[in-house]
Amino acid sequence: MTLKIVSATTLLVVFLTSILTACAGDDGRTPPPPTTSSKKTMSVSHRDTATLAGGCFWCIEAVYQLLDGVELVESGYCGGSVKDPSYKEVCTGTTGHAEVCRITFDPSVVSYEDILQVFFASHDPTTLNRQGNDAGTQYRSAVFYHNEEQKRIASDYIKQLTSAHTWPDPIVTEVVPADKFYKAEDYHQNYFAQNGTQPYCQFVVRPKVEKFQKQFKDKMRSVPK
Repeated sequence: MTLKIVSATTLLVVFLTSILTACAGDDGRTPPPPTTSSKKTMSVSHRDTATLAGGCFWCIEAVYQLLDGVELVESGYCGGSVKDPSYKEVCTGTTGHAEVCRITFDPSVVSYEDILQVFFASHDPTTLNRQGNDAGTQYRSAVFYHNEEQKRIASDYIKQLTSAHTWPDPIVTEVVPADKFYKAEDYHQNYFAQNGTQPYCQFVVRPKVEKFQKQFKDKMRSVPK
C-alpha cells in the first residue's frame, strides 16, 4: 500500500512539474547581443525607462531585479483601452492590456541593448499571445518604446535575430509606443522575493531566474535589490 501511495504521489509531482514548467515559455536559448549601438545617440547622464511585456510580469520583474544598473522594476499594465484596470479585469483578456514591467535603469551602467538581450533570453518571442500555459493577449510579447531611438534599436534587434535564425519560428514581438502605464496592485510588486515558495514561483519563475544567473552572470548586480 505504501509503495502505491508513493508511486501515485511521484506521478502527481511529475505531472504538475511538466505542466508548470511548460509555463516558463522559453527553450534556454541565449540570443546574441544587438549589433546596433546607442552609445553615440542616447544620453548616459540620466535615468532611462524600458517597458516590456513577455508573459507573466512576476517572471520579468524577478529577472530584472538581478540586472546591474536597474534601479526599479514595477509590475503593471500597458497597451489597453480601460482606464486603471484591475488584475482581475486584465486576466479576462478583454481590456487590451498586457502585463508589463516598467524598468528604470542607469544607462551609464546598463544599456538599452543589454535590457533587450535579457528580455529576449527570458521568454519565447515566437508564441503569439502565450507563454507556456499562460495564454491570452495579456501575455503577449511586446516592446513598448518611449522614444524613436528605442523603437529603432528594438526593431533592428528583431531583424538581427530573425536573420540569424535564433529561433526556428518567426518572432511575433510587437514594437509599439508606450502609452499610459498603470501600476499593478501592491501584492504583485516584488512578488518572487516575497512568494518564492509558491508552486508557480518554484516551477515557472525560479527557472527563469536561474537561467539569467547562468547566462548573464557578468551582468548581475553584486547586491540584489
